[in-house]
Amino acid sequence: MYTPTLLPTPLAQAAARQHPALTPMAFVQAIMQAYAQRGMSPAAALQKAQITPDAAADASQRITALQFEALSHAAMRELDDEGLGWFARRLPWGSYGMLARASISSATLGLALARWCRHHGLLVDDLRLTLTAQGSTACLAVHEVRELGALREFCLVSLLRNIHGVASWLIDEPLALAGARFPFAAPAHADVYRVLFPGPVAFGAPQACLLLPAHYLSVPLARDEAALQRMLERALPIQVRPYRRERRLAQRVRQLLAADCRHTAETLAQQLLLSTRSLHRQLHDEGHGLQQIKDEVRREHAIALLLRTNRPVKRVAQACGYHSDKSFTRAFRLWTGMSPAQFRVDARGAVAK
Repeated sequence: MYTPTLLPTPLAQAAARQHPALTPMAFVQAIMQAYAQRGMSPAAALQKAQITPDAAADASQRITALQFEALSHAAMRELDDEGLGWFARRLPWGSYGMLARASISSATLGLALARWCRHHGLLVDDLRLTLTAQGSTACLAVHEVRELGALREFCLVSLLRNIHGVASWLIDEPLALAGARFPFAAPAHADVYRVLFPGPVAFGAPQACLLLPAHYLSVPLARDEAALQRMLERALPIQVRPYRRERRLAQRVRQLLAADCRHTAETLAQQLLLSTRSLHRQLHDEGHGLQQIKDEVRREHAIALLLRTNRPVKRVAQACGYHSDKSFTRAFRLWTGMSPAQFRVDARGAVAK
């Protein structure tokens, strides 16, 4: 069976090992149907993804994640629709980026997902997204308001895959799922769902949903506006490939500071086998400053302790490397606009809702 590749020989075999052809042609055919709905030809997009017309017509074939990324990018641009024909209303290029921007300032993943669900309802009327928590499990569900037709599977899979990818990126951790459920019979390509959704997958459910351990809702975000801007420049891999944690120097510095907030530039450089000068220079090249990272880690650690524990504010301050709870409170007000005690009350109340 011929499987096209984005990379020419002699790199094709190496590329196939790194990016195996797993994406079912049914998803390609769904994008082609979106073109048909608009009376447009998908030929240029297929060519960019190096998918031949014969291969596209063969439902038994599969393509690589790289090919599907190229196809999706071209289709979204040509159709000016990030929904790829799923909804009655087009979603112009940048719509999902707007959702991400509306969520990035959230203190925790739970708040970010709740905002994503709420603002998604402002974009489309065809379905609603809800986030609920009961006991140790949280559920992000899709409520279909109208019939989604022939693009239903592609729509529901893409929506949940996108949310899972963004959520993993927000906390910089592959988000383990307690389950993924879909309201249709298992398709011929059901095996790919185990790759798309890391957890038990069930079909024939009442509605599409992701189930995740509820403790994730209180995890603080590991990203900021600058990181979001960089991500949006190459956002599609989050949707079409499994999330992998970044391993940049800034992330390594964050990990060391998370383990011990008392680290100085000198002790960090020693741990990283760098000179202090090289540490500052390499962080600058990545668009970061050491003090900025220290403040972010302290903020995240403080938020996590305030949400997950009942420690007094003075002990939270000490755990974050502050010698005085007054200086900690001053810094926390700069970060969030409120005192640590008030933040704890407000954030726990919002997650409970």
